[in-house]
Amino acid sequence: MSRPFITAALLGLLAGCVTTPPTAISDPPPSLPDEHAEHSYRKILARYTGQKEIYDGFDTRVFAGVTLQTLSFREARVHRQAAFQQLPTVKVEQMLAEEQAKAAQAHEFFLGVHFNDFVYADFDSKHSIWRLALVTPAGEVTPSRIRRLGRVNMQTRAYYPYTSIFWVGWEIQFPTQMSDGSPVIPPGTETVTFRMASSLGKADMQVRAQ
Repeated sequence: MSRPFITAALLGLLAGCVTTPPTAISDPPPSLPDEHAEHSYRKILARYTGQKEIYDGFDTRVFAGVTLQTLSFREARVHRQAAFQQLPTVKVEQMLAEEQAKAAQAHEFFLGVHFNDFVYADFDSKHSIWRLALVTPAGEVTPSRIRRLGRVNMQTRAYYPYTSIFWVGWEIQFPTQMSDGSPVIPPGTETVTFRMASSLGKADMQVRAQ
């Protein structure tokens, strides 16, 4: 057996040991024609977004990203939608008011995940292997609501470009108050952590709190 053939076989074997996110044969995520507006949105998105992978040796089991829906991010997302859809001012003002009300009701995250084995994507199951938690200086709380948004599409990627069409989106809401009535995110908190943990591993994704 020739040396070139052995080398190629070994390289192929090693390549098979590492799992990477599937490469989507599709267009890049939508972006605004106004480069300044696009840069501004990407900057605020990065501020409130955390990403992590869970590994099993060389194999990556889970790719995950979360974005905290702060009032600042909600406003940026609405203005981005308004730019894409050419929304009238009255509609934008209505949407901003709705987002402000939602922000006061819960600490909400967009969660995007890709599992190599979809059987583990059971966050909304009563018997889920995952424990989700929001960790802050005040302690930690578990979700008050978990909702599957569905497979990521180009609309999703317009606002969360770190995802791909192989991912699934989730809406995760946490309470704003601890059991004693104190705020889950105390005033002055700089960062909080979205934690997802199971027998497969743990992913702590840290984001800015304000």
